[in-house]
Amino acid sequence: MKKYLITVDDTAFEMHTSEAEELNVIAQGNAQYHVIADQKAYQTEILKENEKNLIIKINGNHYSVVISDSYDQMVKEMGLLSASTQKLNEVVAPMPGLIMNLKVSPGQSIVKDDQLLVLSAMKMENIILAAGEGIVKSINVKEGDAVEKGQVIIEME
Repeated sequence: MKKYLITVDDTAFEMHTSEAEELNVIAQGNAQYHVIADQKAYQTEILKENEKNLIIKINGNHYSVVISDSYDQMVKEMGLLSASTQKLNEVVAPMPGLIMNLKVSPGQSIVKDDQLLVLSAMKMENIILAAGEGIVKSINVKEGDAVEKGQVIIEME
């Protein structure tokens, strides 16, 4: 019997597979379910799913849900996730090239893997992604500018 750690918003609880199997769940269409638990009925809908992270709507209320199995819990206890989010200070050009398209603007909040800009180098267009999170403070180039490797393109707060 597997045990999962379920975190709903900021509240965590454990759930065994046997407890999940006791729920009365009826699929009602695309990501919509009717759930009966503890003699109460719930209309649920999965709004967004990303691996073990969900945004669900239950009876009209939105909840952020994270499901962690025993492996996820062990990795967290070992501290291996501590570097998973990194605050950015600046974005530099990884190679010499030409700025083709800026996809962010000052004041915009970004997270890891957001598209920042398109850099043309060696006859290829490269999409530069955010390596961490932050807020765009300033953009030091404009579309059509040539940049050198290591040049600061975007400054972050």
